[in-house]
Amino acid sequence: MITGEFKVSLDEKGRIILPTKVRAHFDDLSLVLTQGVDTCLWIFSPDEWDRVTRDLMESTSRFQARTRLLHRRIIAPAQETEMDKTGRITISQTLREYAALRKECVILGIANYLEIWEESRYREYWLEHENEFQDAAEELGKVLSV
Repeated sequence: MITGEFKVSLDEKGRIILPTKVRAHFDDLSLVLTQGVDTCLWIFSPDEWDRVTRDLMESTSRFQARTRLLHRRIIAPAQETEMDKTGRITISQTLREYAALRKECVILGIANYLEIWEESRYREYWLEHENEFQDAAEELGKVLSV
C-alpha cells in the first residue's frame, strides 16, 4: 500500500523524481499517467492500470454519453512512462498543462495509485473542501468503529 505526502520539484524538462519510499511499491520501471479528477494526475502501475481500465470498460456502455466522457477524460489521455535509475519520470506536456504543473508539486500515495498536484492548487483544494471533509469524517464515524 502506497501512502504519504511528498513535495517534489518539476525540472525544466518536465521530470520529477519519485521519492524512494514511493518507488519501492512499483515492481518494474514502467508507469501509466493520466488525467485524474480535481485537476491532478493519477499514476498507476501497468497491472493496476489494466485492472482500472478493464473494470471501467466492463461496467459501462460506450453508447452512453457520460460513459464516453469518462473514457475520453481518463483512459484516452493515459500515457506510459519509464522510471530511470534515479527514480525520475517524464510527464508529457499535455498532462503537465492539464494539471497546471509548475515547479513545486505534491505527490500523494493513495493505497494503489499516486496523485500529482501543483502545490498551490493542492493547498487551495483543501481550503475549499475542509467543511466537506469534516462532514464526510462525521458520516464515516457513524459507519466505522475506529
